[in-house]
Amino acid sequence: MNKIPNRKVICDVLSEKAAAGDRDIVALCSDSRGSASMTPFFEQFPDQSVEAGIAEQDLVGMAAGLAKCGKKAYAFSPASFISTRSYEQCKVDCAYSDTNVKLIGISGGVSYGALGMSHHSAQDIASMSAIPNMRVYLPSDRHQTRKLFEALLQDEKCAYIRTGRNPVEDIYTEEDCPFEMNKATVAREGSEVLIVAAGEMVYPAVQAADALKEKGISATVLDMYCIKPLDADAIVKYASAAKLVVTVEEHSPFGGLGSMVAQVVSAKCPVKVIEKALPDSPVITGTSPEVFKYYGLDCEGIVKTVEENL
Repeated sequence: MNKIPNRKVICDVLSEKAAAGDRDIVALCSDSRGSASMTPFFEQFPDQSVEAGIAEQDLVGMAAGLAKCGKKAYAFSPASFISTRSYEQCKVDCAYSDTNVKLIGISGGVSYGALGMSHHSAQDIASMSAIPNMRVYLPSDRHQTRKLFEALLQDEKCAYIRTGRNPVEDIYTEEDCPFEMNKATVAREGSEVLIVAAGEMVYPAVQAADALKEKGISATVLDMYCIKPLDADAIVKYASAAKLVVTVEEHSPFGGLGSMVAQVVSAKCPVKVIEKALPDSPVITGTSPEVFKYYGLDCEGIVKTVEENL
């Protein structure tokens, strides 16, 4: 069982590159270095670290300013706050101004569990994807997270990356982690059903595909870590050959992955699309696994949805 959260991998990648001599990397936190697993970076590279305090708008503004000075700015804050309290700064200072700021929304989705709707980020995919020039990524496991951040260090465009709080089970391995920037990864390949998932929902989608195989139902799982730009070609390729498309996301039913996939499918290869998401209401109190199970966002729920609609 994996015990390494994706957020720690981000710290590892940035620390390795900084230790190798990249003085341009700067990490900024909003009184959240512990939650972001960035304490080791702050301790090892104090001259490349900025603590903004609980001031998300200032956090993003400072990151944009540093980026304009040639720095590679990585701004960490709970996803529920960085995608709402600093939305104007994300839009204007980062995207519109074309700055090299990577916005990392930590503890995304319902990671904060019992803290409730104020700390949940179930609208961030929709809101951040709506900003022109803003890319949106939801890596699914620690190995893909490493690949993604190694790639992000090579470009100078802004992006929003959401990561959960807890460790997620490995989907890939260190030796076998296929990755191409802005291209969906095929986690399972089948013929009858297409399951499109992102972030923490990819693992239960893979579990569901394996369970469906035992029932004689062949399913493809697309790991759509790149929400924006969306890999429409992959969706069309596999949806065209499927009888049913199911999307799974830790997000509101409006404006997220499901909506985007449905747009592509309806325009390019009409087939039935079922969207599985969080409800349009405050979610129940509980741990992430408890919430996922309650709303059918776990393996059993996905399998049931496929069987009822195929």
